[in-house]
Amino acid sequence: MQDVNSLTSVGGSIRAIIFDLAGTLIDYGSCAPAGAFVELFEAYQIEATMAQAREPMGMHKKEHIRTMLEMPELSRQWEDRQGRPWNEHDIELMYQDFIPLQLEALPNYGQLIPGALDTVTALKKQALSIGVSTGYNHEMMSLVLNQAADQGLVPDAAACGADVPAGRPAPWMIFQLMQTMAVYPPESVIKVGDTIADVEAGLNAGVWSVGVTCTGNMLGLSLEAYEALSPEDLKEKNAEAGRRMRQAGAHYVIDSVEDLPDVLHHIKERIIRRRVNL
Repeated sequence: MQDVNSLTSVGGSIRAIIFDLAGTLIDYGSCAPAGAFVELFEAYQIEATMAQAREPMGMHKKEHIRTMLEMPELSRQWEDRQGRPWNEHDIELMYQDFIPLQLEALPNYGQLIPGALDTVTALKKQALSIGVSTGYNHEMMSLVLNQAADQGLVPDAAACGADVPAGRPAPWMIFQLMQTMAVYPPESVIKVGDTIADVEAGLNAGVWSVGVTCTGNMLGLSLEAYEALSPEDLKEKNAEAGRRMRQAGAHYVIDSVEDLPDVLHHIKERIIRRRVNL
C-alpha cells in the first residue's frame, strides 16, 4: 500500500475527501444502524432480516424505512399485522420510534475503524479538506462525531440528511460540504463510502466515487466476525461486494480507508491525462 505521507503533490489536483461515517470511518461493519432497523420492525411485529435492513443502507433513515416497507415480503407482513397497507403517517411514526433505538445503540459502536485515524490525519497534513456525510440525523451525527473526536478524528465539515432537500443517493450533501469547505470543481473531490447509495451520490455529484467493501455494509460483519472468516470465504464475499459496487458505477473499490492512498495517486494521474487531452 502506498504511504499516504508521500502524497506531497496531491493537493494540486485533489482538494477534498468526503467520507461516510458508519462502516467507513467508525463502527466496523456498520452494525449500529442495521440492528436498530431490525429492532424497529420487530416492534411492529414484522420479521425483517439483516439483509433486508442493510439493502437501503446509506439513505436518510426515513427513506430507509420507506424502502424496507416497499419490499414485497415486509409489505405483506405489514398488511397481515395491521389489516391495511402502510401509509406516510406510518413511516413518520416508525421514524420517530427509530430515533431512540438508534441513539441507544450508537454508544456501543463508537470505535474507529482500524487505520481511519492515521489515514485522515495524514490526508489533513497534505492540506486536503476532510468532510463527512451521513444518513443519521443531527443528534445521531453529533453523538458519532463526539465519539470520533474523543479518539482524535475531527473532520473539517459535516452534513446529514436533515441539512438538505434529500439524502443519498441525491448529491446535495456533497454539494453542501463542497460549499462549506470552499472546494471546487467536482473533479477535485473524492467521495468515499461503504454503501451503494454512497457510490451513487458521488456519481450524481460528478465527483470521484470510491466504494469500501470489507469494513462496512457490503460485507456487514463486525471486526470479530470479519477476522473469523476463512481466506476463501473472505475472497468470495469481497469479490461479490466489489462487483456490486463497480456495477453501481464506482470509479474505484477498496477494502478499507487504509487503501485510499493508492487510489489518490491513480486519480491524480487520470486528472493530469484528462487535462493534457483537452
